[in-house]
Amino acid sequence: MDKGIEQLKEKFTITATDIDLVRQAGKLLIDFIPEFIEKWYVWLNKQEEFSLFFSSSDSNLNRVQEQQIIHWQSFFAANINDRYIKERRHIGEVHARIGLPNDIYFAGMAMALQLLSDELWNIKPIPNNIGDIANALTKQLFLDTYLVIDEITRIQNIRLSESHNAMMEMSTPVTPIWEGILLLPLLGILDSSRTQDIMNKSLSKIAEARTKVFILDISGVASVDTAVANQLIKITKATQLMGCDAIISGISPAIARTIIELGVNVGEVKTTSTLRDAFEIALKLINVTIS
Repeated sequence: MDKGIEQLKEKFTITATDIDLVRQAGKLLIDFIPEFIEKWYVWLNKQEEFSLFFSSSDSNLNRVQEQQIIHWQSFFAANINDRYIKERRHIGEVHARIGLPNDIYFAGMAMALQLLSDELWNIKPIPNNIGDIANALTKQLFLDTYLVIDEITRIQNIRLSESHNAMMEMSTPVTPIWEGILLLPLLGILDSSRTQDIMNKSLSKIAEARTKVFILDISGVASVDTAVANQLIKITKATQLMGCDAIISGISPAIARTIIELGVNVGEVKTTSTLRDAFEIALKLINVTIS
């Protein structure tokens, strides 16, 4: 959610006077806008990102340049309201969708500021308050840049979260290996958030499958810390509360030493060094004998 508009303007020290000054800049630069956009695209065309992210068709380029004119008209109108902020955030959404690097966007805004400032200082006669006008222009450009980059960051964070959740889903494969026996092989790095996800998925699967024995194999886990070790113990104890025996297999010598050194209370949790040993125990617990 956007911060309050007044709070945003205060953050960037944009005052009512600044808004009036930006509008003055718009009146001074109104005839320069088409030339400004043309010069800006000449600069952009020299950047390697142009051919990667922007169509070279004349019709598309003309359409985008027309949109640029509307954009800068909105900028110099300086009506910083919900619509103004939504339009800037939409730019960020578009840039995030095409994967435009942040550096070229920052460079583009810097070039825009340079072109506009140069033209302001070349106006004859020079307005007495030209320095204040240029300063107000800079503040609003910084606000625009923030809104675009903040939207890009927000979308990137959503994608990272979705990717993380997908990885968590794939990395928690609770699998039935025998009637009444579930196996969860863990790989990679364990942290508190992942172990919590493991507990939720494991307990749901145990209830769904009416499981009698749950094997948690950690042979693919390189190391555990105190928090993770305690979480693993909690998972097994939670399964026991559901009437399901739990076994932690794959306890390596290194992890065994770590658990002892950390003083983690294993209690009555069954542990084995190999998955095979755990499977043999599980079969006995459900009264299955393999000859």
